[in-house]
Amino acid sequence: MHPNPTFRTQPDAQNLAFARTESFGMLAVSTPEAPLLSHVPFLLSDDGTYAELHLVRSNPIARALTAPAQARLAVQGPEGYISPDWYGVDDQVPTWNYVAVHLTGQLERRPAEDLPGMLDRLSEHFEQQLAPKPIWKMSKVSDEALSKMLRQIVAFRLNIEDVNGTWKLGQNKPDSARIGAAEALADSPIGTDQTALSLLMKAPPES
Repeated sequence: MHPNPTFRTQPDAQNLAFARTESFGMLAVSTPEAPLLSHVPFLLSDDGTYAELHLVRSNPIARALTAPAQARLAVQGPEGYISPDWYGVDDQVPTWNYVAVHLTGQLERRPAEDLPGMLDRLSEHFEQQLAPKPIWKMSKVSDEALSKMLRQIVAFRLNIEDVNGTWKLGQNKPDSARIGAAEALADSPIGTDQTALSLLMKAPPES
């Protein structure tokens, strides 16, 4: 996360709304050897105080977490390389613009009886975005197959204590330079979802 406060002015509500929309991130837990990382879908609570997720039992985080521990969920948005030539002003250097939100707090294992309801809520969150396709429901899985699957995964909850977001969109550049870079970025092959990033750069969210 970039430390420049110019890029970190968005309120918690906006950062949480971004995380809720993405609902996929990198979960990180520290260990004496090295950080453990896992890429996971998640469901953010309505009030933004916790995120629900699950891991396969063989996942290193699931194995290591014998008691609640500090963890961080990093949610990545659009990102892309910015060439200094795109600004149209002198004495610039290459950089990378991006949107990212970090949710930090206590990660705890949840009881097995929480798992079916959490899976229902998680699948419904994504399925309802596919309308008019009928919503897929867990009831479509046979009891035998569902029982086998539930034995293989573990429910977790991240109780969120801190929210940090970086929206690095060229806010530290003159408007004409920032917009020029945004227009060039839209045709760049370097990055992820450059069109969305370009639109954000042209009109950065107000704090």
